[in-house]
Amino acid sequence: MRPALGILGGTFDPIHFGHLDAVDAARTALALDEVMLVPAHDQPLRTVEPRASVCERFALAVLAVQDRPECRVSDMELARTGRSYTEDTLGALHRAGRQPSQLFFILGSDAFAGIADWRGYPALLDLAHFVVIARSGTAIEDATRRTPELRARVSPATGEQADCTGATRIFLVHADTRDVSSTAIRERLARGGSIDDMVPGAVARHIHKHHLYRAVNSLHGENERV
Repeated sequence: MRPALGILGGTFDPIHFGHLDAVDAARTALALDEVMLVPAHDQPLRTVEPRASVCERFALAVLAVQDRPECRVSDMELARTGRSYTEDTLGALHRAGRQPSQLFFILGSDAFAGIADWRGYPALLDLAHFVVIARSGTAIEDATRRTPELRARVSPATGEQADCTGATRIFLVHADTRDVSSTAIRERLARGGSIDDMVPGAVARHIHKHHLYRAVNSLHGENERV
């Protein structure tokens, strides 16, 4: 049987500690063997175009997990033309030999609250387990306010590896993830501020070196070595 695979999709414009905290929370809660990050080419529910190119966003994701052997970055959505739909990505993984019960799609509780708007809903939830990362104190009622019929599918995350043979479930994971957003990072860079507390060092260096998001190359000393 293939290992339990976590999947974290996103625009990653840029990737940040909040994304990585979600990865860590999901791995700990469900004992995932590996996690695949999937940068989106054209996210259908995003109202603002990405500020960095697909190549730069992919490169930043690779840099963010370069010291994490349990993580890898896939270009499957970047190489696919048209909108980046989760339904298509999970379907591609099925065709590659993965079973739905072996897949664990990771997303935040805010994104899950709008799951009814995703293409393929509700059959989409049969294509993988959904791992909903919620902050401490967030009840499942908050994450499923628009879709109360899904509450019966929710299972607790016990810290042991979930069943990779049965029906897909929704796992609610309470986690203390850092309050970081890509928008806040871009705004701070535009003001000339430091983002060292928001992204891994390799990501910050790449952003400054290549002047992404209007960043200036103001790195000195140790930070100049890349």
